[in-house]
Amino acid sequence: MIAGLLAASLLAQTADLKTSVSAWVDAHQKAIVGELLDALAIPNVAADTPNIRRNAEHLRAMLARHGFTPEILDTTGNPLVYGALNVPGATRTVLFYCHYDGQPVDPAKWNQPDPFTPVVRGEGREARIYARSASDDKAPIVALMAAVDALKASGLAPSSNIRVILDGEEEASSPSLVPAIARYKDKLRADLMIILDGPAHSSGRPTVVYGARGIVTVDLTVFGPKSGVHSGNYGNWMPNTALRLATLLASMKDDEGRVKVAGYYDTIVPLTAEERAMLDAVPDDSAKMLQVFGVAAPEAGFPKLQDAMQLPTLNIRGLASSFVGPGARTIIPDRATAAIDIRLVKETSGEDLVTKLSAHVEKQGYHLVQADPDDATRAKFGKLAALRLNGPIINAFRTSTSDPRARALVASVTRTFGQPPVQLRTLGGTVPIAPFIEALGFPALIVPTVNFDNNQHEENENLRIGTFLDSIVTIAAVLRM
Repeated sequence: MIAGLLAASLLAQTADLKTSVSAWVDAHQKAIVGELLDALAIPNVAADTPNIRRNAEHLRAMLARHGFTPEILDTTGNPLVYGALNVPGATRTVLFYCHYDGQPVDPAKWNQPDPFTPVVRGEGREARIYARSASDDKAPIVALMAAVDALKASGLAPSSNIRVILDGEEEASSPSLVPAIARYKDKLRADLMIILDGPAHSSGRPTVVYGARGIVTVDLTVFGPKSGVHSGNYGNWMPNTALRLATLLASMKDDEGRVKVAGYYDTIVPLTAEERAMLDAVPDDSAKMLQVFGVAAPEAGFPKLQDAMQLPTLNIRGLASSFVGPGARTIIPDRATAAIDIRLVKETSGEDLVTKLSAHVEKQGYHLVQADPDDATRAKFGKLAALRLNGPIINAFRTSTSDPRARALVASVTRTFGQPPVQLRTLGGTVPIAPFIEALGFPALIVPTVNFDNNQHEENENLRIGTFLDSIVTIAAVLRM
């Protein structure tokens, strides 16, 4: 009987949590959205050092306003912004990670004069804020602050001590983060890291993700003549680099989208029964997503999105060879380049997959060089190419679904919303968090909070107001885990 009374009391408390936080959010919506609009008005491309510093100062002041003890932590690059909030009696510490930098912009491709002057279109909860970093990743920072305020106004405290670390280089692969870990190790100690980044599930339900894929990027260049040559005078005789590159790329995948590079999937282990059940329980609406993206069908080899997420990718993210459009010339190009990214899963190594990709290129008859070939190399080899890393290798991470801290978080969200969150084994995108986990020894979970159709990294990035306001309740539930 006592156990039944305790369970009923707990259910009442969590129901009250959702009701009270939602009511507070509704009453303070204008101020919450206004705080986000102010943050979005500061340009935040990682290479823009003066404005990155403005962002850091702005966020330090924001943390102070919401009861945190804030600091700016200098690094070898852009600063980290840190906040601490101690809770009397708490025996656990949770570190929240977000980033405040954003992708570069091409203003001419936006449907507004300036991507850093936010524009609100629509009405009510369906309205959207259009601005760089509206969804990736300033909205979760403001939502976290609002969740802390909402709990305080409801007479509730977080169940853990809270630490916040805001990264100013995430979109540039966080090159200064790893050196900073050793320098600020004491400040970063925690029992669990929660990453507020990425899109929530398309169903709109709260979402918990146990890991994220890593990434390695390479440029593959095929070399031809030392300079472009006249396509009339030398066509059919001079090898065409663009065509050779296209053929080489086509050799890397089959018609169903599976990678044909030898050994590419060798380290992948079968899913457990629990993992298979978790993937099958994800309520993906493939038809809706395909309609949103304007595509008739997915790759035939991966009809289910969740299954596709469990394997490494081989993505051609850009192609270049001479000129197109009005500036096109009737030449055979001197070179053709494909920019490639490989998304890693926990079972794969970036170095290993790049080595296997190199071996595949060589198997197609190419001699690989590290720099542009000299005359002697050109005379010796008929097919020349270069495969070059163009950024750091970022490992994948994944936390076990049986981790007690993960289960506590899922249980809190379940109690608050009356149903379990959507649980994803792996997020498709990359968060440079693996060094934290490796260096500090705590597990990490991702709680993505923004609408799935947010155009992150693209023009006209946006945030649905209703999704943003609902995320405050989700984060409040996480704070009360």
